[in-house]
Amino acid sequence: MLRQTLNDTLKSAMRDKQSRAVGTLRLILAALKDKDIAARANGVSDGIEDSEILSMLQSMIKQRQESIKAYEDGGRPELAAQEAEEIVIIKGFLPAALEGDALLAVIDEVIAANGAESLKDMGPTMAALKAQYPGRIDFSQASAIVREKLS
Repeated sequence: MLRQTLNDTLKSAMRDKQSRAVGTLRLILAALKDKDIAARANGVSDGIEDSEILSMLQSMIKQRQESIKAYEDGGRPELAAQEAEEIVIIKGFLPAALEGDALLAVIDEVIAANGAESLKDMGPTMAALKAQYPGRIDFSQASAIVREKLS
């Protein structure tokens, strides 16, 4: 589903001569192909699932955020702007992010469902969040909240 959306969007961007979108989508599809090839070694012949694609997209956003900081520190605002444009394009493929009260409610729900009571239950709690809400949560932020609630 997501894989087809990426391909269709690339074709549309090529028709509309949107060079930044074309370049970004080609990078996404190349990373996806690398992940698919790596998954074949584990016996997955159909390619990775949408949840793994969403995780990959989140990683790509984090990489670009780090690049923006490096470019700004290095006095290269034009390159930082390009990275910011790519982030906007990539975010277009992610579902709406859970933030604020919605994020707290989801975390409370998962903690209750797993019966988590202490920090030793943090790993299974985070794994459940990742499985149930792929691409919808900033897991570094969620980790801090879960740690606080289980302390």
